[in-house]
Amino acid sequence: MSFIQTFSGKHFNYLDIQQDAIEIEDIANALSNICRFAGHLPEFYSVGQHSVLTSQLVPQEFALEALLHDAAEAYLQDIPAPLKRLLPDYRAIEDQVDAAIRQKFGLPAEQHPTVKYADLVMLASERRDFEIDDGTHWPMLDGVIPTDQFLINPVRPGQSYGMFMNRFNQLMERR
Repeated sequence: MSFIQTFSGKHFNYLDIQQDAIEIEDIANALSNICRFAGHLPEFYSVGQHSVLTSQLVPQEFALEALLHDAAEAYLQDIPAPLKRLLPDYRAIEDQVDAAIRQKFGLPAEQHPTVKYADLVMLASERRDFEIDDGTHWPMLDGVIPTDQFLINPVRPGQSYGMFMNRFNQLMERR
């Protein structure tokens, strides 16, 4: 068996990814139930909420891409970057899932540097707001300053789902 059944009941087949198996509600639900940092936080904070906040850091033209920048994790889970670098097969599958999601929602094939930078700003902000800065050097954050637009206050999964869907609908209305 090479598929998972999603929240909406679709079958998402890793060996044969179909556009009609990708649903925004499945993405919102899954991301809202996946904890950032592999759960190594003082409280639950979802990838869904992270995605919404990331979409608020970029200019309007990049907001949908920022909202969906981790959407592949809805089908693959959030794997910490140091582990992901050790799993080339996983990364290849992640690239295929990401490409299918980008195509489904009319996003560019490659992530824009503006979105990548906003993701790093979120990482720096999460490190600050969750007090997980133990002084260890994180090279990817060299020169990256946490946002001063907000402090992160984690919400429950259901709230995260609502935030994600509201942001998605808002952005789709503007397209």
